[in-house]
Amino acid sequence: MVISIGGDGTFLKAARRVGRKGIPILGINTGRLGFLADISPEEMEETFNEIQAGRYSVEERSVLQLICNDTHLQASPYALNEIAVLKRDSSSMISIRTAINGAFLNTYQADGLVIATPTGSTAYSLSVGGPIMVPHANTVVITPVAPHSLNVRPIVIRDDWEITLDVESRSHNFLVAIDGSSETCKETTQLTIRRADYSVKVVKRFNHIFFDTLRSKMMWGADGRR
Repeated sequence: MVISIGGDGTFLKAARRVGRKGIPILGINTGRLGFLADISPEEMEETFNEIQAGRYSVEERSVLQLICNDTHLQASPYALNEIAVLKRDSSSMISIRTAINGAFLNTYQADGLVIATPTGSTAYSLSVGGPIMVPHANTVVITPVAPHSLNVRPIVIRDDWEITLDVESRSHNFLVAIDGSSETCKETTQLTIRRADYSVKVVKRFNHIFFDTLRSKMMWGADGRR
């Protein structure tokens, strides 16, 4: 078992290192929000005792894979949270032609596009207006960043479908961020995103319920007047 002590960023780094080895990861949250690393330091001792007694569960989390001809991106093409395509070096929007399984979906005129797993739906995608998806859903969400048209909305698709992106930019380059780690790409680079052939194993306490974590982290029902 891998123990990640930090925030969700530390957890993502741990997941990148574990890769396809299939080693379960336990997240201890010493950072801020903590959706992935949701065990508080105060709960550590009790959690370790439960693990030693075999009272824990392991959740399988889907991973995205980026396929392209850019050697820098090929070095680490897997994302547990999201793959984002973003503008760079210009205040102008970029144009992102998007197809699903070869069928044209839309050309997004926007600051960027976020393709997120259910795990990543509470991260960058949520901050730009994407929906929350339960971690066990076999889905992917495509969320535009500051789209030019107000009619454009996030769309949820099956995670066994393939997404193809062709990007045009006035600066002739753009950014690709894989779980927050970004590289510059040339305009001619075509991106293909699909579900990876492995999943990340996340250790949870035996009585863990996602909706409890959601209410706590999002402060649903909290009285902000106090």
